[in-house]
Amino acid sequence: MLDQPSLNVSDLLSTHAKFRCARTAFVCGESRVSWGEFDKRVSKVANTLLESGLKKGDKVALLALSSIEALEIIFGTIRAGGVIVPISALLQPDMIATVIEDSGSSFLFVASPLQALATPMLDSLPSIPKQHRIAVHFEDDGYQAYEAFIAAAAETEPSVILRNEDECNIIYSSGTTGVPKGIVITHQARSLIALAAAVEYRVDSSSTALITTPPFTNATWVILLPSVAAGAVTVLLPSFSAEGFLATVQKERATHTLMVPTQYHVILESPGFEQSDLSSLRIMISVGAMLPLPLKRRILEKMGPGLLELYGLTEGVGTTLKPEDIQVKTGSVGTPIGATDMRIIDDEGNELPVGEVGEIIGYSPIMMKEYLNRPDATAEIIWKDERGRTYIRTGDMGRFDEDGFLYIMDRKRDMIVSGGLNVFASDIEEAFLQHPEVLDVAVIAVPHEKWGETPLALVRPRVGATATIDDLKEWANRRLAKHQRVNTVELREEDFPRNALGKVLKRELRQPYWP
Repeated sequence: MLDQPSLNVSDLLSTHAKFRCARTAFVCGESRVSWGEFDKRVSKVANTLLESGLKKGDKVALLALSSIEALEIIFGTIRAGGVIVPISALLQPDMIATVIEDSGSSFLFVASPLQALATPMLDSLPSIPKQHRIAVHFEDDGYQAYEAFIAAAAETEPSVILRNEDECNIIYSSGTTGVPKGIVITHQARSLIALAAAVEYRVDSSSTALITTPPFTNATWVILLPSVAAGAVTVLLPSFSAEGFLATVQKERATHTLMVPTQYHVILESPGFEQSDLSSLRIMISVGAMLPLPLKRRILEKMGPGLLELYGLTEGVGTTLKPEDIQVKTGSVGTPIGATDMRIIDDEGNELPVGEVGEIIGYSPIMMKEYLNRPDATAEIIWKDERGRTYIRTGDMGRFDEDGFLYIMDRKRDMIVSGGLNVFASDIEEAFLQHPEVLDVAVIAVPHEKWGETPLALVRPRVGATATIDDLKEWANRRLAKHQRVNTVELREEDFPRNALGKVLKRELRQPYWP
């Protein structure tokens, strides 16, 4: 019997380096690197880590924005058999230290301009000696310089055997529900999502994928990996701006991109939008938060028909609403990704029939291994089917229609129970967002003496808006069922607190109203 090779994303680079060596692999600003050049740099990182004492399964923390060097470190760690742990730049230094300690990382790479986040917490990381702290594009006595760190290493691929079940990386949750949890993802899961997403997003070797999100979000990985798998060109934006996005799409003739709803909103509102040429875009993926229907329609009208909505969890289940379905099933988030099964269950764990609303659960070969150091949290999300397969509870409420399309109603913890009736904040938000003077809205549950809970609408009006609170309340309530109507509207000038993917942190919004 033939010895079957294991799947791992590092091998994708080796293949491209061998058979399309001179073709452009990655672009960031004015920097461009070919597959051959990039593969050699990845091997230098891998060999240096191994020579510095990295053992298979050791964790390597990375605090960086998008750059070619960040990708070298990611793939170099994987090639060496390490587990890469991208750290969110949105965390405070003390939380960064907590996450690094929780991960058990023995190496730390920090890239400019994020050194100010790392420096205050270095003393609290005695497990990472100075020689294992590496500075990318800055100088500091507390670190080794990146180029000096890898300078003497060989450019040949090290002999490290990776297995499907070996850990590939850990993505820390965005913390919408509290302290981030480490989501452990295997090589099999990462390799399969690379291949499955390439099919779902229609990425091929002629594609140019524009990445607008940082490497510590799972959204970045689910566009980066299929682009690498297909041998496409990957263009990185170190930081996002509407102007930078529009200019880069035109310059690089980007065919694919992935963004969160707030990014699409900013682009559509940009003064230079109408003069920009976006005709090269074939697929525009929206991810990370529900795409409000008014915004979805504006994207289709103004940016073209190639909108693809992705609903999914870093933990490893998801759906896509493809461009050919989006006009007919506009309010849906599509059907499950290949080899994924999804169901709807009630509070007792019983499966519900088509059309009924309950918690969404899912099974997939790309699911996470576990929550790191949290067997309790891992156990909480498990549901077993009649075949004994492990499904994960998403915490989202939804329903399937008769054609197999999924509709998201709300986060389970965000659902408002008023007078014993379930009220979905998303329905109320949809009504407010139809008002031409409403820029954004978040609906939360607040205490009510009679009904237990009642919805409160926090509204961000557009600049120059003249509608009063009563006007807005009347507008929305005319469009809502009786049990959904709001009694109170509050106007907000500042943006709502959000996670790395633009999802509103309703937990923080609710805190002042609940003792």
